[in-house]
This record gives sequence, C-alpha cells and structure tokens, in this order.
Amino acid sequence: MSHALYPSPLGNLYISAADNYITNVSFHDTGKPISPSSLTQKCCTQLDEYFNGERKVFELELLQKGTEFQQKVWTKLMDIPFGKTSSYQQLSVITGNVKAIRAVGNANSKNNIVIMVPCHRVIGSNGNLIGYAGELWRKKWLLEHEAKWEHGVQKLFETTCEVPTCEVGTCEVDGLA
Repeated sequence: MSHALYPSPLGNLYISAADNYITNVSFHDTGKPISPSSLTQKCCTQLDEYFNGERKVFELELLQKGTEFQQKVWTKLMDIPFGKTSSYQQLSVITGNVKAIRAVGNANSKNNIVIMVPCHRVIGSNGNLIGYAGELWRKKWLLEHEAKWEHGVQKLFETTCEVPTCEVGTCEVDGLA
C-alpha cells in the first residue's frame, strides 16, 4: 500500500494505492503517513493536469469496495462528462429504480475517490448544490472550475452556498436525511 499527499487548491488530498489501483482520494487537512509510489505520483500528475485545465478524464485504474448498487452508482458517476451535471433523480432512473433517490445519494456519499469518480457533478433536481461530503464550497469550486475550462463560464452559482456541518456520509440529499 502506498500513500501520497497532494496539495490541491481545495486543501490536501490524501491518495492511497494498492497493487495497480488507486483506492482512495479524499480531502484531509491533517497529516497522515506518506509512502509514495510511481502510481501515486502518476495520480498527482493527473491531478495537476486537471487543476490546470489540461485533463478532463483520468487514466488510472480505480478500485473501491462497496455493494453492487454502490458500484453501479460509482460507474454511472464516471459517465457524467466533465463540465456537466446530473441530478440524484436522474441517476436513480439510470440505475433502474426511479424511487432510489436516497440510495443513490447514500452511494454517492460513500465514494472514496473524489474528483476522479466525480460525485461533485451531482446536484439537486432543482439545480441547487446539495449533498457533498467534501463540503459544499468545494463542490461549488469544482463545478465552476470545470465550467470555466469546458465552456468559458466564470461563475455558475452567484449566491453563496451554506456549508452544513456534516460528516462523511451524513449530508442531506435533496432535502432527505
């Protein structure tokens, strides 16, 4: 197992890799043990390219543990194009159960590979920013960053978003707890 710390514009990203897979990319403001590898370095290079507007798709093998449904949602997240968004409701339809909005939100919140498995591209059906375990201000920044590089748009959301106090996996999804 190898680990790296990437200093992103949004705070430190802790990267974990095992075998030939990236297994974790998550926001961490505290220090953790570092033991980098060529794979974690490749991940850092691709993150540099993403933040510089040079990369829209990551070319890394990803692996995270989860239920069959979570895996299905994470796969669908990776189908959302750079600079675009989808709603929790749209994802529930795509996964085959229109009533699974809460389950989709829960699976989204369990994603351990932020940015590369783009859970930040999922918004409320009304277009509002909701439900991001990495904090809503980061979600807003990521969406505006992608819009800027994809469409030349500087600001998507003019209002300041309220940042709820929430732990990973406990944020609201479309107003449902």
